[in-house]
Parts: sequence; C-alpha cells; structure tokens
Amino acid sequence: MGVDYYKILGVDKGAKEDDLKKAYRKLAMKWHPDKNPNNKKEAEAKFKQISEAYEVLSDPQKRAVYDQYGEEGLKGQVPPPGAGGPGGATFFSSGGDGPTSFRFNPRNADDIFAEFFGFSSPFGGVSGGAGSARAGSRFPGRMGMLNEDFFGSSFGGAGEGASQPRKAAPIEKRLPCSLEELYKGTTKKMKISREILDASGHEITCLLEWKSMTAEEILTIDVKPGWKKGTKITFPAKGNESPNVLPADITFIIDEKPHPLFSREGNDLIATQTISLAEALTGYTVQLATLDGRSLAIPINKVIHPGYEEVVPEEGMPVPKDPSKKGNLHIKFDIKFPTRLTADQKVGIKKLLAP
Repeated sequence: MGVDYYKILGVDKGAKEDDLKKAYRKLAMKWHPDKNPNNKKEAEAKFKQISEAYEVLSDPQKRAVYDQYGEEGLKGQVPPPGAGGPGGATFFSSGGDGPTSFRFNPRNADDIFAEFFGFSSPFGGVSGGAGSARAGSRFPGRMGMLNEDFFGSSFGGAGEGASQPRKAAPIEKRLPCSLEELYKGTTKKMKISREILDASGHEITCLLEWKSMTAEEILTIDVKPGWKKGTKITFPAKGNESPNVLPADITFIIDEKPHPLFSREGNDLIATQTISLAEALTGYTVQLATLDGRSLAIPINKVIHPGYEEVVPEEGMPVPKDPSKKGNLHIKFDIKFPTRLTADQKVGIKKLLAP
C-alpha cells in the first residue's frame, strides 16, 4: 500500500470525520515548520505528510480509492471505484473505450492548514499560505492579539471551520452603600483577584500548555450623588481569562444599607417622629440631622392628627440626572395615646375639648 495515511494521522480505518479533524489539528500544530525552527527540515516533511494524509482521508472519493488500491491507486495506476468526482481529483481517458484513471495531485500543505485554521501560521512565521496570522504569536495576557479563529478551531472541539470565542457569563456583585454615601456621593475601591493568561510574551509551545497566573486589581467606582438601589456599574472583561473564552464582565449593583432614621422612596426621604398626644395637640418642633450633617428645626403649630404628614421641600435625595435638585422630606408622626386616664384628667379633657 506504500504510505499508511491512517498511521500518519494515528487513527484507525473506521475513523470518522471528527476523528480526522482532531488528529490533524493536533499533529499540524505540533509539526508546523514555524513551530520547529531547530529541526525545520524534518518538520516540513512531517507537516507535508500530515496534510496529505488528511486531504486524502477527509475526501470520501480519494479515501475510497486509497482504501481499495493504496497509494498507487491515487497516482493513477489502477481505475477508481466509479467515475467522476470533485475535490482536487482529476480524471482523464486514454481514448476510445479505454479505462478511466484517477490522478491525485496533493495540495500545498500551507493552503490546507490555512483553510482549516483560518490563517497559515499561529507562531509568527510567514509560510506564504492564504490568511496568515494577523498578530503573530506573542500573547500579551489578553486574547485579543491572536487570531480569534485560531482559538475557535483549536479549542472548539470538532466543529467545522473557525468559530468565535464564547463570552463567559457576567459576574454580578452587590455594592452596599449607606444613605449618606448615596446622598453625597463617594468613591469605592474594590479589590478583585482573577486568573489571567501568561503575559510573559514567550512563544506558545503547545496548544494545551497555556500558563495562567493570579493577578490582583483595584477597581474604582465613583458613586454619584442620588444613585438608587439597583444602579449597575459594569467593568468589561474583568473576569478570569481562559483559552477560547472571552473574560466575563463584572457588574456591581448598588444596594442601600438600612438607615436608623430615614427611608427612601425614589428621590424622597421619609422620617417618622414619635410624639405624645399633648405634643400633637399643642405643637411640636421636629429636630433632625440631615444626611450631609446639617441640623434642621421644623416647628409645627398645627394639630398633628393621625395620618398627618409634614412635607419639607428640597430636603430629600439629590436627583441623579441633576444633583443640584433634590426630592422632598416627608415627616410622619406616630402619636402615643395614654393607656389610662384618671377621673380628674377625663373631666379636664372634656372641658378643654368641649365645643
């Protein structure tokens, strides 16, 4: 049979299309001449053999001829099993009713590699084939400088052709903030630790030998005055790096810490004051410390009945789109009624409240 293409690719005779692709992918990357500068002659010979074996076995007609007649059949020594067929094979007739012969002209190995991977060399060498690498073989710690097709075809399993790297799912983290911080604005610094691919700049020695390292980074978040719970701040591509996977985005989501005095509704602040019945009837001055440290004194001379609410304009939260404007402060009251009255007290109240 001459050359044993199955042995060259390391597959058995029942190998399917996916098996052939996996074998070619592994061996072509191992024996690419640009990967083997110290034994380039041997690498070129092996690279050519691997490409030829893949070309024959991945083409159903060429494989059928090879399986039946061996390498001699591919060179036109014997008739093929059936006439005609595309895929790089040519047919010619000896004239009249003579036999039809099959002639196999191996394609350029670089062309096969470029067609399979999407470019001719991932190692920075120039092989002359179509679609050479756009960025050489240096890998700066991010995947952007290597041809994305390389990752898609080399790590993407047995899928056909080049594929785009997939994007990792986003990572979401809560960012608790006090009402004071959301009122005035603040700067938060968040320390993250993530895996990044080797940024040493050494040439890639093997597809599966990506080196990773742990890197720490400080992310700075400028919290603007008036930001609400649920506001999202996204840092693109700050997740872990890995081959054929675009790093995840990290998103911080604002959360409000409970406040001992104020609650928030949109841009308004709500405060509840507990007062006695006497204060509700005779007048009361609300004393409050604002979120930016000022003291407010709000006299109320009206009768404070259940459900009464005092509204103080412009003492709420800053409006996010225009922090110079603010919402309102709503003061609500919890009136404490006495649990018991003496007979004299009842008489006195009746006199006071009599129409």
